[in-house]
Amino acid sequence: MGALPVFRWRLAPDGYATRRQLRARGLRPGGQPVAAQLERPRRRRPPLVAHLYRVDLAVPVRPMTAGRWRAHAAMMRARRTCPVCCRDAGYVIPASFGTCVTCTYPEDQRAA
Repeated sequence: MGALPVFRWRLAPDGYATRRQLRARGLRPGGQPVAAQLERPRRRRPPLVAHLYRVDLAVPVRPMTAGRWRAHAAMMRARRTCPVCCRDAGYVIPASFGTCVTCTYPEDQRAA
């Protein structure tokens, strides 16, 4: 197998797309190998690299089933539930805190 073609940033020919660009079109790579690379030069650091896939070989994204929607809802509910007070915080609890803001800073809540 030869080396991948490398294109400069914003100069990739038509027919290639990144994963995000494919997803915006409702497509996914579908198991195809990386077809090319984009390189964005940076000063004093190695270039940023983005993998490109062929659009003609991409396949449609799989639809969300009822079971997947339930699993996704359960996952998001777990990320919003504070392990200390067991309440739904209404937002995704930051991993840096590990608890809701009320439990992380209780002294600030008493003053308010």
